[in-house]
Amino acid sequence: MVKTTSDVRSRSRQVTEGPQRAPHRAMLRATGLGDDDLRKPLIGVASSWNEVTPCNLHLDVDAKDVKEGVRRGGGTPIQFTTIAVSDAIAMGHEGMKASLVSREIIADSVELMVVAEAFDALVAIAGCDKSLPGMMLAIARLNVPAVFLYGGTIMPGRYDGRDVTIGDVYEAVGAHAQGRMTDEELYRLECTACPGAGSCGGLFTANTMSSCVEALGMAPPGTASIPALDPRRPGVCHQAGEMVMRLLAAGVRPRDILTLEAFENAIMTLVAMGGSTNGVLHLLAIAREAGVPLTLMDFDRISRRTPHIADMRPGGRYTMADLDKIGGVPVVLRELLLGGHLHGGALTVTGRTMAENLREVRRPEGQDVVRPLGDPITPTGTLAVLMGSLAPDGAVIKTAGVRRLEFRGPARVFEREEDAFDAVVHGEVKAGEAVIIRYEGPKGGPGMREMLAVTGALFGQGLGEEVALITDGRFSGATHGISIGHVAPEAARGGPIAVVRDGDIVHIDVSARRLDLEVPAEELNARLRAWRAPEPRYRAGALAKYAALVSSSAQGAVCL
Repeated sequence: MVKTTSDVRSRSRQVTEGPQRAPHRAMLRATGLGDDDLRKPLIGVASSWNEVTPCNLHLDVDAKDVKEGVRRGGGTPIQFTTIAVSDAIAMGHEGMKASLVSREIIADSVELMVVAEAFDALVAIAGCDKSLPGMMLAIARLNVPAVFLYGGTIMPGRYDGRDVTIGDVYEAVGAHAQGRMTDEELYRLECTACPGAGSCGGLFTANTMSSCVEALGMAPPGTASIPALDPRRPGVCHQAGEMVMRLLAAGVRPRDILTLEAFENAIMTLVAMGGSTNGVLHLLAIAREAGVPLTLMDFDRISRRTPHIADMRPGGRYTMADLDKIGGVPVVLRELLLGGHLHGGALTVTGRTMAENLREVRRPEGQDVVRPLGDPITPTGTLAVLMGSLAPDGAVIKTAGVRRLEFRGPARVFEREEDAFDAVVHGEVKAGEAVIIRYEGPKGGPGMREMLAVTGALFGQGLGEEVALITDGRFSGATHGISIGHVAPEAARGGPIAVVRDGDIVHIDVSARRLDLEVPAEELNARLRAWRAPEPRYRAGALAKYAALVSSSAQGAVCL
């Protein structure tokens, strides 16, 4: 049932109607709005535009095009921005502690703007790892009619006749440290890997989350894979602006779309495509804001029964731009629907169901970016949740491209990422070792740093399948290999990872979903009783506040 004009302006009337609101209108008039504008619904157009990172560099242009779509739909758009951290620039040093924290700040800042300015609806535009889930947290929390729009992937660079991404540059650092790459070769790769605006080109965290949000039904169909500088972008931006106006008129809110079935669709897409383990953290957090009872074990349950069908980097061969050329995420969704996996009745921002959106989609022949369900890359999905004496509350591994699913070796323990990275680049980490990096969890880091610098260096030295990496921190979507993150409870909360010693034997069995420390239970318990929490690394500021409020990674590392 379509709502009346007064219904669709139920929020903005607080600042635009009546003699008491003359001061409010005066402020809005100063921004260029007139009588006609003030009689229409006020629509927030939020983006994470900045000049820090190519992921967000172009979002001001996208926002202007979205505003045109809102106007066409009969609304008055008002643009604002929020922060965004570049993970690639923050990687490998203290700055990465700010990355996951920024997700919460993005969500809080967008929430506060929508509440304070009484916007009737929201279009949220984002282009990097934490801005996507940050916007989605705000959308779920606010529950005003909303559409999410992804800023788009970067195009791959070209180096010696092959496509390259930022992940290749991180791995080249390890190769250079071993003398397998010259200064000139590394410089040439550095200068060509990122050719322009857009988010990192493989199925890293940004492209993973854009795919998941499309599968959730919160983004216009087909928009998860469109490159940042593609000529189609103005059209999809207009579409998003018009779409939010239809949702507002129909009274459809995000929590009508963000159901348990929608989250299961997103998880299926994540594991069918080989997406980032960060998707686990973010989907858990978004589900909590939407009031949906999603748990860590749901990811393992769904992964066990969902085939891996998209051959995407870093575990596979293709970039997001390659997926876009053959039809984008809808091709993956259509295959899952035909196989009886996807919940086709889930509502989407188009006002139609997922199945209705996918009715005309076909998987193109003559390509192997997306395989048919009858011939998958692997019969099960690409995430596994491991439990055991080293991770009583769980840990997560991405299995895409991983050939070695069982590992047993002595622990090599590091108290922070930088020490592990130095050991790797100086050749001090040996094949067969299980590298433990602890006190890097949500509370202990604080901020749960990504470890791409370490994993990239290991692969660059040819040790990617010969060394296991285990951390209570997390991994970039560009990470592959035997990399186990999100170990919970984390070291700072007294989890068993806090008391691992050099030489302790670590046993990983992905097929059995086990992560164990081969130390007698009595000895392990004695170590835990003797453990004392270290002093906080930060006593003031945003990181200190985050450490005091953040929950376990097994709950999505949300602030409680």
